Amino acid sequence: MARQQAIDDGLADLGGYIAEHLGDEVIELRNANGELTVDVVGSQILKVLKFLRNDPGCQFSVLIDLCGVDFPERTKRFDVVYHLLSPTRNQRIRVKCRTDETTPVPSACAIFPAADWFEREAFDFFGILFDGHPDLRRLLSDYGFEGHPLRKDFPLTGYVEVRYDDELKRVVYEPVKLVQEYRSFDFMSPWEGAAAVLPGDEKAGDAAGGEE
Repeated sequence: MARQQAIDDGLADLGGYIAEHLGDEVIELRNANGELTVDVVGSQILKVLKFLRNDPGCQFSVLIDLCGVDFPERTKRFDVVYHLLSPTRNQRIRVKCRTDETTPVPSACAIFPAADWFEREAFDFFGILFDGHPDLRRLLSDYGFEGHPLRKDFPLTGYVEVRYDDELKRVVYEPVKLVQEYRSFDFMSPWEGAAAVLPGDEKAGDAAGGEE
């Protein structure tokens, strides 16, 4: 309990320090799952990240991850989430900003070079745009892929399926076909037992007959 209290106090102190120095750039600070979460104005994300990296009281010099989260019911449906690590403080921090489908977020590549592929992944899977990214293109899906597969409104089946056509000697795109073979399911009660003789059951029958 004392250790947890010390952690909470440390996060509160860090949050107060950040709020004091960043002011209006910070929308909200809160303790979430043992880490300080900072919601910031999207247009000011580079100023916030640069402060967290360079300030002697923070020193969050490592970008661990950058990802998107989709809340389609909101006007600004996407959260862009940055996870930072301070090896000096042995502490992590989570930074969030919001955007929509058309408003780009400033790219963090100039501050954290590791953001390059993270931002490409967020663009690929969510369609989040990053202004100033040196090479914003799909990373994991095919260049001809339609849509963004991690959006909540993207169909689980996708829009097309691909296969290799042996006659054309190339990969072809086709509409999704959900072929379901006919299957016969036995919904009999497990206490009744199967009517058919299963492999190995004849041995049990022979043993019972021998005892008689």
